[in-house]
Amino acid sequence: MRNLQGDFALTPVGHVSSELTDRADAPKQGTEGAPDAWLVFEPSCSAALEGLRAGDRVIVLTWLHLAPRDVLRTRPRDDPANPETGVFATRSPARPNPIGLHPVEILQVVGRRLRVRGLEALDGTPVLDVKPVIGAVPEL
Repeated sequence: MRNLQGDFALTPVGHVSSELTDRADAPKQGTEGAPDAWLVFEPSCSAALEGLRAGDRVIVLTWLHLAPRDVLRTRPRDDPANPETGVFATRSPARPNPIGLHPVEILQVVGRRLRVRGLEALDGTPVLDVKPVIGAVPEL
């Protein structure tokens, strides 16, 4: 078996600019009332934004920097009525590698900024990558 231990270096390509600043006030999913937000990209990533347009659906990958990394089991949606389960079976931000996966719609492209709908990430959250939605993807 291959040894999967080792260091990984991820370099954020930008950050989230949002009115959401407190985890307690953020919706669990972007479709549950998240305000429009901006993705602000580093100058070195300007060329990577070429081809993105208003109306495009993309998946934004973020690093949920405020989430605990030592949680392996949780109750889905923090509901005590739900049975405790492994975090890999949930969308919980608390997990060994707190990577956020956010299906959003681009509303506007302004220079190195994308205004998006459906992003529940907090202000200042590092953006790791953006990938286009290809074909029919069920809502996450």
